[in-house]
Amino acid sequence: MTAKDCGHHEENRKKIYRRLFAAFLGVTIAVLFIILLVWLILRPTKPHFILQDATVYAFNLSSPNLLTSSLQITLSSRNPNDRIGIYYDKIDVYAAYHSQQISLPTRLPPSYQGHKDITVWSPFLYGTAVPVAPYLAVSLSQDQVAGTVLVNIRVDGRVRWKVGTFISGKYHLYVNCPAYIDFGNRNNNNNAVVVGSAMKYQLIMDCHVDV
Repeated sequence: MTAKDCGHHEENRKKIYRRLFAAFLGVTIAVLFIILLVWLILRPTKPHFILQDATVYAFNLSSPNLLTSSLQITLSSRNPNDRIGIYYDKIDVYAAYHSQQISLPTRLPPSYQGHKDITVWSPFLYGTAVPVAPYLAVSLSQDQVAGTVLVNIRVDGRVRWKVGTFISGKYHLYVNCPAYIDFGNRNNNNNAVVVGSAMKYQLIMDCHVDV
């Protein structure tokens, strides 16, 4: 075989590689375009969370700057989409005061939420002798004296979208729900009910959701 023939074969091989690469690139672009087109047509909307109530069993600040809390919350999520389902994966719920987490994260069971469905969770949140920053301890003491403490219920996890048989990758879900806990006169609080040694507060607070 001459050098000319070798060069010809090498050139043909390069053309085949280029054509294969162009075909693969074209198919990839077409698939991505179809997914994007379906996504834009369906226009997925993030779920709507509501903090319905909170039952406070303990919320005590002791020296030196240690906070013990125990509460149960009722949290609901509604899927507003007509054609998109939502998978909830590795969802943790915890309580925070200002910027500091004050309870251990509670893991919610994985679940699937169909079109327009509503899911309700009632997790317990605990924090025993959690150290808080000195300035937060001062602020918390002042809030308790004033009668109202703002506790944020936060949700941190992953969600996946389901369109027909297609299931998307995981997206980060972050939810922040304000809960105003009234430590004032319980007898004059129309939104609170005494449950044994605990206090149950009817809140019905919309939550801020980021996906």
